[in-house]
Amino acid sequence: MTKAIYFDMDGTIADLYGVDGWLENLVAFKTRPYREAKPLVNMRKLGKILNQLQKNGYHVGIISWGSKANNAEYDAKVAKVKKAWLAKHLGSVHFDEINVVPYGTPKQESVKYPFGILFDDEKPNRENWIGTAYDVNKILEILETLN
Repeated sequence: MTKAIYFDMDGTIADLYGVDGWLENLVAFKTRPYREAKPLVNMRKLGKILNQLQKNGYHVGIISWGSKANNAEYDAKVAKVKKAWLAKHLGSVHFDEINVVPYGTPKQESVKYPFGILFDDEKPNRENWIGTAYDVNKILEILETLN
């Protein structure tokens, strides 16, 4: 069985909700909040841990939703900005998969290894996940136990 780790982005590793005017921007179909979100985790340490876990055979991925508007054109822009954010903040990590799916899509149905580990700030996503799911507290500490 493949060992896999997945991360949500907004509210988990990216502080979307801490960006001034985030909701107004999203309602206006602007991608600025996704681009300007600050990291919620020490990215240098996270990158180092993820690279080691990949060397140890872990599959590492992102599973994140697009906007609540479910506007295909806007969601394509959001996906592009989220991928650029990952490249900027976790450029040393070569993710095995990056999935930005329409809002509300069951995350366990959108990944290659749904029996893996999920880090997500939304309780329903954690409850519906097939594998093991964790809240965003202590991401680094939990990952360090896997090495």
